[in-house]
Amino acid sequence: MPLLLAGLRVTLLLGATSIACGLALGLFLALVRLYGVRPAGVASKMYIDIFRSIPILVLLIVVYYAPPFAGIQLSAFTAAAVALTLVSGAYTAEIFRAGIEAIPSGQFEASHALGLNYRHTMVDVILPQAIRVVIPPLTNNCINVIKDTALASVVAMPDLLKQANQAQALEANPTPLIVAALIYLALLWPLVILV
Repeated sequence: MPLLLAGLRVTLLLGATSIACGLALGLFLALVRLYGVRPAGVASKMYIDIFRSIPILVLLIVVYYAPPFAGIQLSAFTAAAVALTLVSGAYTAEIFRAGIEAIPSGQFEASHALGLNYRHTMVDVILPQAIRVVIPPLTNNCINVIKDTALASVVAMPDLLKQANQAQALEANPTPLIVAALIYLALLWPLVILV
C-alpha cells in the first residue's frame, strides 16, 4: 500500500501541474487564434492541430528521449508534465475557442458601446460567460489528463500505475493493479458524474 500511495501522490502532482499549465496555454492559444494578428492565429491553429494529432505516448517518449541528444536531460516528471501540457493545451484551446465563439456577438458590441477596451471586454464580459459553457468539456479534458498520467510509467515515472506494477511484481498477484484501478475510479468518478 505505501507504494500505491506514493504513486498516487505523483499522479496527482503530475495531473495538477499538467492541467494548470494546459489551461493557461490553452486560453492563450485560443485568444491568439481568435484575436491575434493573422500569422499568430495561423501559428496557433497549426500548433493546436499538430498536438491534437500526435499520440500522447509517442510525444511522451520523444520529449523524454530526444533532448539528451541535444545535451539536455529532463527528469521523467518534467518530460511527462511537458508532454501532457502540450497536448492538454491544444485540446483546451479548442474548448476555450468554442466557448468564446458561443457568446453572442451582441455581447462584444455592447461592451464596445459601453467603452470597454479589449482586456475589460474579455475579462469582465466574455470570459465569465464562456466559463459556464466550457466547464463540462474542460472537466472531461481534466479526466483525460489524469488518466493519461498512467502513460508516464513508460519513461520510468513512479506514478500510480508504475508503483502498482512494482507492487504486483513483489507480491506475485494482481491485487495492487486492481487497487490502482479502484483508486483511479474513486478519483475520477465524481468528475465523471458532474459531466
